[in-house]
Amino acid sequence: MTKDFIYIAAVLLIMASCVQKRESTALPEKFTISTEALKDKIRGGWAGQTIGCTFGGPTEFKFKGTLIQDYQPIIWHDHYIKETFEIDPGLYDDVYIDMTFVEILEKYGLDAPVDSFALSFARDDYKLWHANQAARYNILNGIMPPASGHWMNNPHADDIDFQIEADFAGMMTPGLINASSAICDSIGHIMNYGDGFYGGAFMSAMYSAAYVTDDVNLVVSEALKIIPAESKFYKTIADVITWHKQYPDDWKKAWFEIEKKHSSDKGCSEGVFNAFNIDASLNAAYVVMGLLYGEKDFFKTMDVATRCGQDSDCNPATAAGILGVMIGYKNIPAYWKPALEEAEGLKFPYMDISLREIYDLSYKHALLVINTNGGTVSDSTITLEVQKPQTLALEQSYEGLYPASELLIRKDYLEDPIVVNFTGNGVVVLGNLRSVCGVSKSNYVALLDVYVDGVKTEQVKMPFDYIIRKYDIYHKYLMPQGDHKIEIKWVNPNPDFRMYLKSVVTYADSPAKPIDPAAANAK
Repeated sequence: MTKDFIYIAAVLLIMASCVQKRESTALPEKFTISTEALKDKIRGGWAGQTIGCTFGGPTEFKFKGTLIQDYQPIIWHDHYIKETFEIDPGLYDDVYIDMTFVEILEKYGLDAPVDSFALSFARDDYKLWHANQAARYNILNGIMPPASGHWMNNPHADDIDFQIEADFAGMMTPGLINASSAICDSIGHIMNYGDGFYGGAFMSAMYSAAYVTDDVNLVVSEALKIIPAESKFYKTIADVITWHKQYPDDWKKAWFEIEKKHSSDKGCSEGVFNAFNIDASLNAAYVVMGLLYGEKDFFKTMDVATRCGQDSDCNPATAAGILGVMIGYKNIPAYWKPALEEAEGLKFPYMDISLREIYDLSYKHALLVINTNGGTVSDSTITLEVQKPQTLALEQSYEGLYPASELLIRKDYLEDPIVVNFTGNGVVVLGNLRSVCGVSKSNYVALLDVYVDGVKTEQVKMPFDYIIRKYDIYHKYLMPQGDHKIEIKWVNPNPDFRMYLKSVVTYADSPAKPIDPAAANAK
């Protein structure tokens, strides 16, 4: 009898294990959570994002195409967040832009028109870069969303920007991945398109899923269902999942596989021909690396996401934010809390709102979304109608364009026109307006007449003001393949300024052929 009992018990354990495995392959259909637990998870998300951003800040883009070695110390102390608020407020662009969108939702409601988000984002006086700054310039010059984020108008459309500021959408849509996608579809196209848009939608979906399961692998796989399988973004994350299974105990082996296959950048002209890479799909891979290899350990999650390199403040911010939602603020280790709690009541950099206030707003908005999507809310509990992920429409940027060449120029211009002769079907002219008399602020705006193959096509405005600057001097895509001449004439030159031409990146309609060593060595 004893042997039979042991045998039956063993069979029951195996069956229970199989049931558990089957249950972990999908999100639950319904999920009940207490109001206090929901508040704690929202606080955990915002806290994780802020802690992660601060943690990775000192290494941001200092390690490009290389991982951060284990011996490299990453500091932390109990006053670190407050100190960083004061010394380097621009570090928190991935939090204060989130806050901007939350404030617009509070002001205009869940059905706020996209233009209200776009105009607030464009007119605020905080610092922006890459796709965000290109979109700000577009909006201020009459190109509104979704055109402001489209790759034909925005050379940084696949960059990380929306990926680092979509957290708010996931935090207000617990278990409601499709509601999250709808918010992202509207706001994400302000500054991004294609993989750049998918980055934000994917991160937001992981936040949504993290409310209703503590299975990190499931969070990643369910969120990936919203991304079209044909996209580079999907293929990159799918490969990370595969390599994690292949190398479950060594994140560095997975990192090397990512670098070999997915580290090329097609869009951002600053990164196409060097180790700098702000592409959404690559940096999203690092976020997923942090989550999978972090195994729900708060420090390890941030540490891996940071040590992958590149945008190493934003990636741990997102990973720690998602984990913060999953485990709740109460389960974030005490080591990290003094610095966060010292800063919770302060006005966030560039904002007139604190973290404590944003917790309350996100909770308020979450309840509204839950009610709108079939959930029920009582004084103490909330029941969610968990959504099955629906795949977004396919978008692909820079189709028909292949990087061809980069010409480093690094020359100042005043009265002479900028002349670019190239063979290809696309060009980005990189540079900026700079002062020769040391001024840091000026309302001066350079006016540049652009001639393409001898025909004037447009006049470009180049403000000196850093906040409203044009990120690239000029770009044009999908020209007829062939020889072209771009001439840029400064029509209102000012002797106090110079037009700095950094480089020219060109594209062609087919991939560049590798050099044949035998032919190169032939006499």
